[in-house]
Amino acid sequence: MFCEGELMNESEQMVWELIRSEPGPDLRLFRVRFDVMRNPRNAHTSRVTVLESPDWVNVVALTPDGKVVVVRQYRFGVGQVTTELPSGIVEPGESSLAAAQRELQEETGYATDSWEYLGAVEANPAFLDNHCHHWLARKAIQAGPPTPDEGENLQVLEMRREELPREIEEGRMRHSLTFSALARVFDLRSLL
Repeated sequence: MFCEGELMNESEQMVWELIRSEPGPDLRLFRVRFDVMRNPRNAHTSRVTVLESPDWVNVVALTPDGKVVVVRQYRFGVGQVTTELPSGIVEPGESSLAAAQRELQEETGYATDSWEYLGAVEANPAFLDNHCHHWLARKAIQAGPPTPDEGENLQVLEMRREELPREIEEGRMRHSLTFSALARVFDLRSLL
């Protein structure tokens, strides 16, 4: 059995000492940083790679009749078309809410005045230093045409909650950050 003080001491003993950082290449979406770290357990030093990236947002947009607004797009990393939530990068100086509103409008043409912050997650803290902020947009309506970035080719869909399991089972919806946001709104287990 552990007491709170023991947990704090164990946590402190897990923290690696940063010896130095070296910049790596700037890859547009990511900046590479190489850190030399000392292991607190055995004093061994390791060179680790950290990808510095702006924060991201994604949006669970619900229409007045409860449908989920999603986008289908080709994803270069997996070489396939996937179904995801509207999402994107938080620009410098922009709040995550402003980014969520902008991305929803740009990618789908939908808008709303009813926003709720669902929290943030770390996409992969093993080597990424950023967060993905999840937002819920209630009563989202088509306010205009989508205006996607030049590098995007999106299909906008409204899906009933009951349609989500098919997207998951057939392998079209598999983005972990989409699941993370949806799980803050729906009990995904009840949908499968």
